[in-house]
Amino acid sequence: MTAREIREKFLKFFEKNGHAPVPSSSLIPENDPSVLFTTAGMQQFKPYYLGAKDAKLDFSSVNTVSVQKCLRTSDIAEVGDDTHLTFFEMLGNFSFGGYFKERAIKLAHEFVTKELKQKIDYVSVFGGEGEIPEDFESEKIWQAIDPAIKIVKSGKADNFWGPTGEEGPCGPTTEIYINGVEIWNVVFNEYYKNKSGKYEKLKTPGVDTGMGLERLLAAMQKKNNVYETDLFSPLISLINLPLREKRIVADHMKAAAFLIADGVLPGNTGQGYVLRRLIRRVVRFYPSVPFGELLYALIEIYRGVYDLAGNRENILNTLEKEKEKFSQTLTRGVKEIEQLVETHRQATGEGYITGMQASSIFSSYGIPLEMAKEITTIKNEEEFYEDQKRHQELSKTASAGMFKGGPADNSPETVKLHTAHHLLLAALKKVLGKEVKQRGSNIKSVRLRLDFSFDRKMTDEEKKLIENLVNDYIGQNLPVVKKELPRGEAEKIGAEMEFGAKYSDIVSIYLIGQEGKWISKEFCGGPHVANTGELGQFKIIKEEAVAAGIRRIKAALV
Repeated sequence: MTAREIREKFLKFFEKNGHAPVPSSSLIPENDPSVLFTTAGMQQFKPYYLGAKDAKLDFSSVNTVSVQKCLRTSDIAEVGDDTHLTFFEMLGNFSFGGYFKERAIKLAHEFVTKELKQKIDYVSVFGGEGEIPEDFESEKIWQAIDPAIKIVKSGKADNFWGPTGEEGPCGPTTEIYINGVEIWNVVFNEYYKNKSGKYEKLKTPGVDTGMGLERLLAAMQKKNNVYETDLFSPLISLINLPLREKRIVADHMKAAAFLIADGVLPGNTGQGYVLRRLIRRVVRFYPSVPFGELLYALIEIYRGVYDLAGNRENILNTLEKEKEKFSQTLTRGVKEIEQLVETHRQATGEGYITGMQASSIFSSYGIPLEMAKEITTIKNEEEFYEDQKRHQELSKTASAGMFKGGPADNSPETVKLHTAHHLLLAALKKVLGKEVKQRGSNIKSVRLRLDFSFDRKMTDEEKKLIENLVNDYIGQNLPVVKKELPRGEAEKIGAEMEFGAKYSDIVSIYLIGQEGKWISKEFCGGPHVANTGELGQFKIIKEEAVAAGIRRIKAALV
């Protein structure tokens, strides 16, 4: 059975059993600052488990099913063995008060034994630990289904899941094993862990299950490891390296491609740092890595499931640019490390660098701590993390509003600048290319700020062209029209969406220009002026870098 067949079988089985199919969410979580990435299928459903008042179901049932893209780096050092991955898919069925333990266990048993036709080796249940009692109920349900089934009891380390981040829904689990491999984790979210570490009972308990597609495939196809399945074998065959390095490159290449497709760019903090680390690990292991060939193999593996093909050019350009950048700095960085090692050796008789020096080298040359440790000993490693934490806090302060913002108020001056913001984005796309995307905004009564994706400093000529183009739009006295449309229709006409924003089924869009000849089409809540002629003279104040591949323009109306 192929990965494609298993995905389809899983979705159809649960849809037949009253679950609404929900598409995979982005690897970048929406409105969840507790984690950098989507690490589990339940993440997009957290508000429903919590019973949040503003959490309105976007689907037809309190029971859902999905195949979710996930990314975890907590076990990155283990990647290359038989089972660990950074990018993987999670098959999951979920219930937000629709059913609980008995139906969840019965559905899981039926899918494994009847749909997949697999024999269960054994199951595990939560044996109790601390203030959380033993899960006798799950044990009795399994015994009722199959009196002969082997049941293993474990504590929190093995049979308690969550939360994602420091706080959130969590609960005991029951796990299913076939061919000696744990393939399905059924979580019963009946607790909420708060910031103080206390567990509170949820008002409405829910079901959250996760079955790793790659591990399931290995068990189903009787492979020794996940890399021999059809989700990896076409990729692995193109990589000419020793076994462990071959697997690392395949995993990291896949993770990097999906991150870029979901809008992440290499950087020195947060999500961008993880992407940079993945790409640079690939280049370290495989200096002559054929990104184009590997990406083509990935596109074919996931064709019709995820749209990598539509992002091919952007993914490939990002990978190649990061490879080139790393190659240019690598030699200088290694030389710097060698000089520091020699300095310490002459002074102390011992060759090493300090954690603070490793942090400085990372900031200057992009060489991660892991690579520095492969070159030499790091003394006082904790200094590295402390210094990087300081850098990250400064970065957060400096780039506050990069992914959030919008108008600060509804004053006449701010409303005018809000409208000018739309004209500026339209001009940027016309002068620099359609691939330019908004990455954040902040609009006050005295100036506007627009963050956008672009990989180099703008020339003076480009800035002048954009400034003149915006003023030309203003001089044409163009009408500003608001429309409310179904989201799908707004997307179809090409309306720009704000990065990271979540939209309802009916959306508000603003169009500037004439019917059929709009110069600007954006999802936006307003308010705006009625006509561009009300704006006055537009002036670019400053253009600067914010992060790798992100530029910022500050502008005003004078």
